[in-house]
This record gives sequence, C-alpha cells and structure tokens, in this order.
Amino acid sequence: MSTPDPMAEIRVSFFWECEELLEAMQDGLQQMDDGTFDEETIHVVFRAVHSIKGGAGAFGLEALVRFAHRYESTLDSVRSGSLKIDPTLIKLFFRASDQVSDLVHAYRDETEVPQLKGDDLIAELDKYVGTNDDEKNGPEIEFKPLGLTLGFDEEDVSDLAQDPVFQIYFAPDAEMFENANDVYPILGALAGLGECVITCDTSKLPELDRLAPETAYLTWNIELHAQVDEAEISSIFEFVEGLCTFTITKSDREDFSIEDDPLPGFETPVLDIPPPFQCPPTTPQALPPPKQAPQSPNGKAAPTAPKTVVRVDLDRIERLVNLVGELVINQAMLAQSLQGSGLSPHSDAMNGLEEFQRLTRDIQDGVMMIRAQPVKSLFQRMSRIVRESSAAVEKDVRLVTEGENTEVDKTVIERLADPLTHMIRNAVDHGLEKTDDRLQAGKNGEGIVRLSAAHRSGRVVIEVSDDGGGVNRPRVLQTAIDKDLISADSALSDNEIDNLIFLPGFSTASEVSDLSGRGVGMDVVRTSIHSLGGRISITSKPGVGTTFSISLPLTLAVLDGMVVEVADETLVIPLNTVIETLTIAADTLDNVQPGFDVARMRGEFVPLYDLGQQLGYREKKKCYLDSVALLISQEDGQLGALVVDEIQDQRQVVIKGLDDTFYRAPGIAAATILGDGQIALILDPSDIIASAVEAQSTAPFKLEA
Repeated sequence: MSTPDPMAEIRVSFFWECEELLEAMQDGLQQMDDGTFDEETIHVVFRAVHSIKGGAGAFGLEALVRFAHRYESTLDSVRSGSLKIDPTLIKLFFRASDQVSDLVHAYRDETEVPQLKGDDLIAELDKYVGTNDDEKNGPEIEFKPLGLTLGFDEEDVSDLAQDPVFQIYFAPDAEMFENANDVYPILGALAGLGECVITCDTSKLPELDRLAPETAYLTWNIELHAQVDEAEISSIFEFVEGLCTFTITKSDREDFSIEDDPLPGFETPVLDIPPPFQCPPTTPQALPPPKQAPQSPNGKAAPTAPKTVVRVDLDRIERLVNLVGELVINQAMLAQSLQGSGLSPHSDAMNGLEEFQRLTRDIQDGVMMIRAQPVKSLFQRMSRIVRESSAAVEKDVRLVTEGENTEVDKTVIERLADPLTHMIRNAVDHGLEKTDDRLQAGKNGEGIVRLSAAHRSGRVVIEVSDDGGGVNRPRVLQTAIDKDLISADSALSDNEIDNLIFLPGFSTASEVSDLSGRGVGMDVVRTSIHSLGGRISITSKPGVGTTFSISLPLTLAVLDGMVVEVADETLVIPLNTVIETLTIAADTLDNVQPGFDVARMRGEFVPLYDLGQQLGYREKKKCYLDSVALLISQEDGQLGALVVDEIQDQRQVVIKGLDDTFYRAPGIAAATILGDGQIALILDPSDIIASAVEAQSTAPFKLEA
C-alpha cells in the first residue's frame, strides 16, 4: 500500500487558500475602482498577491512566482506613494489579477500555463515601475528548509547589517497540522523574503515512551534580515492564522553590527558565534512570551479566537444530502404507516414520531446551510466577463453588483455560471450602445450593466440589466420573420416580441464574432434556467434599457410542501409561495366577466384560477363557492389564488429532477416520492398563474346577453 504524499495535501490546501486570496484581491480592486484608495485597501491587494507568490515559491510554480513578483512590485510602488492610481492603472491591475487567477487554476488543474499573455502584462507593468536585469526572471524563491545555514562569514554579516532585523517566534498548534498545513511552506516563504537563520526548539520534546503523536512540541525561532515591513511578514502566516502562535519583533540594526569590538585586541569569532535564539526562549528580553497576542498590520490586536474553517470535499456533502433525502422519505413513510394504524395521538409511538420529525427537519436545515453559498464568487467571475467583452467591442462598460451576500444552493451557483455569462455578454454586445451613440442620446459615455440578487417569495431572483437603448422591437420582429420563426402576418404584443429572442436560432447580429452571431444564445440560456426549476423573463423600455429576471429555487434537494388533491391527482405546492389558505364564501366571490372570477382577500380583488383546468385534468369549475383556495405570492408582488379540491397534508418532500427526455409542461417544476411510494408532481404556482394570465389576455372578450 502506497504512502500518501504529505506535500500533495499541502498543495491542495494551498490552492484552496488561493481561491480566498483571489476573492480578497478582487474585492480590494473593486473598492479601488469605486474610488476607495485608503492604505488598508491597497494593503489587502498587496498581501493577497504576496501570499500567493510566497506559497507558489514553496512549490516551485515558477511562472506564477515570476508574474506575481512583478505585479507585487507595481503594487508596492502604489503602496509607497511613488506611483499614483488612475483608471488606466486600475484596469491594468484587474487584467493582472485575471492572469494570476489563470496561472493558479492552470497549476491546480495541471493544464498549459498561459505564458504569452503574462509576458505582455509584465511589459505593461514595467512601464510604470521599470525593471532591471536581476528582476527579469523574477525572484528565486527556492524551498529548501533543510539547506538553511546557521552560520555566516564576516562579509555576509556586513551586508545583513544594512537590512532591518526581525526576530520571529513561530509555534504551530496541533490543529494546524490537522487542517493539512505544514511549517515547510511558511519557512520557505520567509526564506524568500531575505537572509534568515532558523532554529528549531526541541526542548519540549518528551521521551519517546511519553510522546503523543497528535501533540505539537516543536517551535521555531527565525532571525530575518530583509527590506520588508511587519505587514509582509504577517501575510505569510495568513494561511495558518488562528492555528498557531507567532510574534514578530523588529530589532535595532546596531545590535547586529560587527563593527562593535567588545574586547580590543581580540578577533571577532564570526564563524563560532552560535546563531541567535539557539537556546530555548527563556528570557523575555530575547523573545516575547508565546501567548502574547500578535498585532495586526493596522495596529489592532488580532482576534484571540478566530473562526475555524474546515474544508470538506463536495462529494462528501453530496452524499450527505442524498442520505438526508432518503431519511426524509423514510420519515414520511413511517409517519403514514403509524397514522394509518389507529394509534392514539398521545401514544409513545406518536410522540416519538413527532420527535423524529423535528430531528429530521433540524438535520435537513443544517445540511442545506452547508450547501448554501453567497453568489459573490459568481458575481466576481462576471466582472472579468464584462472587462473582456467590453474590450472586444470597444465599449466603456462598468459592472455594478448588488446583493452579493445572497445565499443559494451551491449546485445552483455552479450551473448558473454559463447562462449568466452569456447574458452579460449579450448586455455588453447588444444592450449597450456605442460610446458616441450614448453621448448623442444625452447619456453618460460609460455604459452600466447591473447584476443583482435577492430573496423573494422563497426563491432567489437574479437580475441582469443595462442602461442601453432597449430592445429594438421592429428589428427583432423582422428578424424573426426573415428566419421563418414566425409568420409575416403575426400580430404580437410588445412582451411577445421581446420574448422572440428566446427562440432557437434567433440572432440580430449581422456578423459572427467571438461574442455573438451564431444563433446559439438566449434559447440555451432559457433551457439551462428551466433545467434548474427556474424561469426567465424580460422587460425592456426603448431608450432606457433592458432587464432580464431569473427566478430560481433556493435549493435543489428538499423543500417544505403542501400536498393537495386536484381531480384525484396528488400534487405538491412549495409552502413558501403560499400566503394563506381559505374557503371561498359567497360574500367574497365576484364575477368580473364570463370565465373570469375574483375573490376579495386582504382588502383587494384576487383572481381565481382552477388548478385542475390549468393542468388539463378537467374542465373549469362552474362555481367556486365553498371551494378551497391557496393565496399565492409572486415575485413581482402580485397575488393570485389557485382553487384545489382538498388539502391533504403539509410535509417535507425530496426534490427529484425530471429527466431532459420529459416534456417540460408549464407549471411543473419537479417530482417527489410520497410516504406511500406514490409519485407526485411539484408545481411552480407562479408559472401556472403567468400562463393563465397570458391565455386570458389573448382570449377574445365576448359579452353574453
């Protein structure tokens, strides 16, 4: 049996940390782009690049180290005040961050490293800070922890005396190693900053028979000679912050000058001098107490109890979610069996069932919280899409994001990336006008693409909008006719014309480009959204802009549903869409026109829709008196009521997606397995109401005598 490579685990941990650093880098750059140029914001970006470079040097990722070093040098010039920030420089920083991201992902996935683009960016960075022969190939950060010397000659000491000297104490906790971290990358990164002397303190190491394998006994004392500040040194420990104790003390240069001869007439024993901190730290003067809280770069005390994060493979979470789904199904089967056995509601078995149901819900809620993630990472990826797309079509475009902390199921985020990418490109290429056209129309030359996310009616709504010219409806209509997508004599409303862009093969682009013109566009987006149990709509106003709204379920695993019966069919309606249930009384029922009934609810008239008729199970009910209705809240705030025959139960159900081979009927979101083994359809009530409204708007209006 082969022994696992410990460095492989550390490498995986490094790439995980890189994702967090890349996110922090993007956040900082976005703040700078928004006009925030404070010192801490610049430090955040600098530390992220520096930390990535240090870790990459430990693993020999030469191209990443080389590029990050030049990027870091430019950021350092900004940080020191020798280089002023302007919009052109910020755009260059964004492109450089994209290159860092590409290099990280290339090394992580073991694919071809994008070198040519990096060389071009390095040339642009060098225009701001210049370069020299020693820097052309970047820093040589070589990870050789066992090769560090503990002594040095007189010439070395003379050189080192010109640099600031830092005394660093590093004591890992056992938890640091449990999270697949190690001391070697940290020591290697410190060695990359400058000349250093490293001493391992083994004084706490017990005899072999008393040694506990999971206890951390070793500590390290490091003397670092380098032209750096404490913030740069602290950034190396960001990977393991909260998992170790470290202190950084800056010493005076005079303390390490070889020109001071304590005893005249004697030669200074350079080679025989024991390295600083060779002995265990016993005196406060030589080393600060290990338990002293380290200071953060901004001068504030670092938190003493930081939040511990445990990284878990997604496959393990998926298996847990599947098991929770099976648990919910078995709990429903058990509940149905006991309820049909005639047991007293107060019996021990029924009380135990209630406790089992409560525990099942708690487990399900906990697992769903694990799967939920903010859409921030997805939105950050769209920032790059906007930059690259606007550069390709030579437009000045800014992306504005809202609701980045809105949480949604991780699976939804992953599967939403492709359709959202296409919508962003569509907004840049088709939605926004050219700069000259915008100026002539009295608009700002810079176009705005807005990306927002929010929770509404138990679903997550993501909107992509632009402040362009809106949908050119005459052109869209003529294009659809020319492509034989509709007949020439079709009489369509504005909303119907707007929705023509979702037809397969539709494109108004006159030329094929990297962004558009191939006719494979919004129909693919709609198909992808439908596969997630969602829906997409478009609203447009000429001269003002266009907005695409995507409505998605919060999770693709389990939901709380109301089980209803319609025409002898059992159906499930998501509980978060139901405001209330009621029985329709004579004093609340009213008929506006033949075939269109309303009920007075909550001080307003709410239209009634027969669910059996809308799904094709039966003809419309002749009278709604004494019928059961569910008051439904839609994303746009409108209300509607679905009339059903009976409400059976309220329970958790496991969502089972419908295969692509099935026809996607309007209003059908998914399916589930009930406690008795019966399969029931899960409905999308808002889609059902929208289809009913559309059918009523196209139906001829006739008055009966």
